[in-house]
Amino acid sequence: MMLSFLALALSITGCQPRSFLSPTPPPQADLPLPQAGFEKAIQPRIFHFPLDQGPHPNFQTEWWYYTGNLETPEGHHFGFQLTFFRRSLLPPQSKPQRSSAWATTQVYMGHLALTDVSEKRFRFQERFSREALGLAGAQGEPRFGVWLEDWSVVQLDEHRYQLLARTSEIGLDLILQDQKGFILQGDQGLSRKGEEPGNASYYISQTRLTISGQIRSGKQAYSVQGVGWMDHEFSTSALGKDQVGWDWFALQLDDGSDLMFFILRDNQGNPTPYSSGSLITPDGEVQPLGMKDVQIEVLHHWTSPHSGAIYPSQWYIRLPSQELALRVSPYIEDQELRVSFTYWEGAVKVEGFRASMPIRGVGYVELTGYAGSMQGQF
Repeated sequence: MMLSFLALALSITGCQPRSFLSPTPPPQADLPLPQAGFEKAIQPRIFHFPLDQGPHPNFQTEWWYYTGNLETPEGHHFGFQLTFFRRSLLPPQSKPQRSSAWATTQVYMGHLALTDVSEKRFRFQERFSREALGLAGAQGEPRFGVWLEDWSVVQLDEHRYQLLARTSEIGLDLILQDQKGFILQGDQGLSRKGEEPGNASYYISQTRLTISGQIRSGKQAYSVQGVGWMDHEFSTSALGKDQVGWDWFALQLDDGSDLMFFILRDNQGNPTPYSSGSLITPDGEVQPLGMKDVQIEVLHHWTSPHSGAIYPSQWYIRLPSQELALRVSPYIEDQELRVSFTYWEGAVKVEGFRASMPIRGVGYVELTGYAGSMQGQF
């Protein structure tokens, strides 16, 4: 889930939002990413909150991912994504080469998307800004906040956050309340992606955020309620030499449990051994999952009319030890973001059984590497 934007960051000259709605996505360049001078995720660490919700400039790349499924009282369903990426252009001990107030070593990128299920409409926008002059940034104390111009998430109290974001076509004004606290993914928060030392990230989640507020889709405003998910990762790493992308699942089930699993794919499309995840119980207990614990079968594919990429579009997921069997389907098939790199990220619904009892849920799925390898992208 860590995506680089070094080429665009180096060329940024202002703070205007960029919207990519054209049918032809920009090329996904393979760029060298120097990592000397940055820390790497090597071993488990002790986390301190809210400090560790904020930025970690000693690491090269960081992101905050917010996704969720929302409904109106009449049953009109929406999915949303708001993502902030931070990229260090120079190691922490380095200073900008010029004294201008606009100079900075940190650049932020944001992705905002809204899925309107009733209208079968998917809208998205990308924007960039430098950290200088308060145009973008993040903080951990005294309360967490991350922002990119008028897109922001700010902590209101120990468990509540306000999410604000808008474009000319969509808008979010939401209150998120954390129900389970911080979930440390992987080995006490160290999520390994490959065999090389540092081929890992520090990975924190809030897997059950109850949501209420207002959204805007086109000219229409709606009152909504729902459930959301937050992922925060920071790292100085890269995909393994044979890895080209990943499939990431974040599912919230109506029995109160949450499931996260990511498949790291090699250049033949096969899962690599470091694919992993977790099952989070209703009371917040984390049960780590490896490839031997999860069986995933692709049931359907969708071909993008925009990029030509072929994505998996429906899945059958089984956790035999949990007597859990789930069918995961997108609310609409076209939830492809054609931004600086092309990927699919969208709202999904879940139906299945647990120990022969029906179970339902919602969630989000992210698919990368289908419109071009992610090698060199982070």
